[in-house]
Amino acid sequence: MAKRKKRRGSARDAPSGAPAQPRRAAPARPARAERSGPRELGAYGERPQAPWHPWPLSELLIFVGALAIAIGMIRGPERNLTTIVVGIGAVLIGTLEVSVREHFSGYRSHTMLLAVVPVVVLHSAVVIGLAALTSIPRWVNVALLPLDVALLVVLFRWLRRRFDQARRERVATERR
Repeated sequence: MAKRKKRRGSARDAPSGAPAQPRRAAPARPARAERSGPRELGAYGERPQAPWHPWPLSELLIFVGALAIAIGMIRGPERNLTTIVVGIGAVLIGTLEVSVREHFSGYRSHTMLLAVVPVVVLHSAVVIGLAALTSIPRWVNVALLPLDVALLVVLFRWLRRRFDQARRERVATERR
């Protein structure tokens, strides 16, 4: 038979003659701005502005790309593959621009996204390049996996260090 865990007594479980001990309140957490440090992954400070600031070009690119994907899917992917691919490209470019700007300014970490994109591009380029030259067997994808993982680890570590450095600079600048 398994042992039961002993329950801690509360103030109401105290003997009638013993004084009840009041519950201790949990310590108050500091406000988000006060506890934000260089290692926190959430947003810190003001969002960095794009070089073309008053115009939301990245957001418009993402919107137009999503619209192109939706139109291509509604009309039929077989006939509108070009529209879908262009839409995916537009969404990818807009998303990467915002992610790179936020990451390298120390505003918000996008380490995994920025590390995965070059790995996917390289893997796709190798497979498509080999497919153009010869018929490639399926094991080529499996053989590329160690290269993909190694590249992902190297990029992840570099991007993480770069974000930490940018976040420390951002925190130091805003505290002055």
